[in-house]
Amino acid sequence: MRVLIIGSGGREHALAWKIGQRADVTELYVAPGNGGTASIAKNVPIKDSDVEGLVAFAKEKAVDLVIPGPELPLTLGVVDAMQAAGIPCFGPSAACAKLEGSKAFAKEVMRAAGVPTAAAGVFSDRASAEAFVREHGAPLVVKADGLAAGKGVVVAMTDDEVRAALDLMFESNAFGAAADTVLIEEFLKGEEVSLLSFCDGKTALPLPSAQDHKAVFDGDKGPNTGGMGAYSPAPVLPDADLEAMADIVTRPILAEMARRGTPFKGILYAGLMMTVEGPKVLEYNVRFGDPECQPLLMRLRSDLADVMKACVDGRLDTVDLEIEERSALGVVLTAKGYPGSYPKGMPITGIEEAEKVETVQVFQAGTKLEDGCVRANGGRVLCVTALGADLKEAQTRAYAGMEKLSMPDSQIRTDIGLKGLRRLGLA
Repeated sequence: MRVLIIGSGGREHALAWKIGQRADVTELYVAPGNGGTASIAKNVPIKDSDVEGLVAFAKEKAVDLVIPGPELPLTLGVVDAMQAAGIPCFGPSAACAKLEGSKAFAKEVMRAAGVPTAAAGVFSDRASAEAFVREHGAPLVVKADGLAAGKGVVVAMTDDEVRAALDLMFESNAFGAAADTVLIEEFLKGEEVSLLSFCDGKTALPLPSAQDHKAVFDGDKGPNTGGMGAYSPAPVLPDADLEAMADIVTRPILAEMARRGTPFKGILYAGLMMTVEGPKVLEYNVRFGDPECQPLLMRLRSDLADVMKACVDGRLDTVDLEIEERSALGVVLTAKGYPGSYPKGMPITGIEEAEKVETVQVFQAGTKLEDGCVRANGGRVLCVTALGADLKEAQTRAYAGMEKLSMPDSQIRTDIGLKGLRRLGLA
């Protein structure tokens, strides 16, 4: 079996690690990959945005399954292009990827499907947005409509902060075309949790819950990042509630997209806020989250390629997901200064020592292999992930693994999993 994974982050390293466990995988390619994927697969110097180049490579190598990791190639139509070339590709069509590519589109689909979500206004000019703010007042959440690498969301607690967020999007052009349209939503109180499901257009199989940590500093302080760590399961959404939650936030979207003639296949990721009024969807992603992917794949016992092929073929109803009972937790190491400006090129040592800690896997993200040395090459550098009998043990092992690593000019959060432990009465 020949597999091509598209992307260069920790998610893609985790996908390659999981897919590579199959005995019949004869060729495993990652485009463009990173320092970690270089050790377990063949990195291919093709950008994740180069759909034409990716299709040509997949045809040349007679690839049996393509797995896009990030949202960009999905929104650019890589699945459609691969299918047109007769190559199986796990993920949604460009029409379905709009659920992530446009928050305004996702909001419209949610309303049509009857999915609970925050009330919102959609604006393409500053004046009408200002009028909405004057009418409703802070706190509000300001979102760039398009893709912004997980950073196009500002939680504004005062009217001045709302106006500053509008400055950022409309005046400073901080998010480019992604903020040509802006959503302003009601501020929801509660605890966030993620529910990811495998989908084949008509059937949805939910994975265990996960909780991401977006803010850069402990205590959820500082600006949003692409994710500083994650764990699974999240006690706020226990296993016993997964099917009922999928009935509320996942399956109605599948039915609505099918009704529109664009059935959704791939991973549908519902970002939820558990409010006193019940769950409400904050946003949808159309792929594995990063870093949620790392602990989730550590817990997935089913053969990943088999599940993905069942999604592509429309036979997910024949699959039973096997899930590891143990908890998993991942801590992200970033370059100091991220998500703002940050240095690159710092040497990273201790990866092998970290992986000697029981159950620990180090999934590399922003790294490159240079003369045998792993060096930092991005903001989020790696994710140390571990299994444990419970959340506390997974946390202890992940941080024990992190202590074995060394990288100048680095930073981590020290409280990944704390919300879950508090909910369990263990912190």
